[in-house]
Amino acid sequence: MEENMQSQKKIAVAGATGRVGHHVVDVLKARGHDVVPMSRSQGVDLITGSGLAAALAGVECIIDTATGPSSEQEPATTFFTTAARNLQEAGQQAGVQRLVVVSIIGTDRFTHGYGAAKVAHEQATLAGPIPARVLRAAQFYELVPLLMEWGTQGDVAYVPRMRTQPVAARAVAEVLADLATAPESRPGPPFPEVAGPREESLVEIATLFAERRGYPAKVEAVTDLADPDHELNENGALLPGPDAILAGPTFEEWVRATY
Repeated sequence: MEENMQSQKKIAVAGATGRVGHHVVDVLKARGHDVVPMSRSQGVDLITGSGLAAALAGVECIIDTATGPSSEQEPATTFFTTAARNLQEAGQQAGVQRLVVVSIIGTDRFTHGYGAAKVAHEQATLAGPIPARVLRAAQFYELVPLLMEWGTQGDVAYVPRMRTQPVAARAVAEVLADLATAPESRPGPPFPEVAGPREESLVEIATLFAERRGYPAKVEAVTDLADPDHELNENGALLPGPDAILAGPTFEEWVRATY
């Protein structure tokens, strides 16, 4: 990650208590920026707009890491598009100059589910009056235990068959902070990507996690034939492109440090 050589900025973080958001807050504060955390627990509701205008007073940039309560396509789409419009409108009124949002590598290839909801999120963000950048990230390491929990039956965890190059949420936060504070004249790809240092099989890293934690006894990969996009997961659509930022640690290093 590049060192922070920019002047201090006032930056608002939407979803500040979430999986990525709390890391973004920590990274920005460590770099000396004035951070405005925004979440419902802190009195800011992105959907109703309550508290948004006051939170954005004097803010130069918004980093949007917020996620809704559902991963289903329709409610997720409603959440993301409503939040994006509210951030753009309130941000414009407050004089915000830049908006950075986190998305998912390969999301534009998906036609259903959460991936399609994130496409709508990207489009709503980019359609607003404030200049925006979209950082597409690989799957987070932190999602592996969650996927295992959802798929555990008895002493076996069933996880999706997936080729992925997962990344630590902290590494994603650092790149989001870089994008939020980089000079406007600095060129870059329209949809920059960030991923971990190497491609992984989801079943293999889930097995490593299970061994570290001591359960479940077995991890198996499964294909959800009801998912019309399952082949994308299995055939590498979630892998980063050649220009992606690759950031450590490896999954094994992350597991050892975290658990």
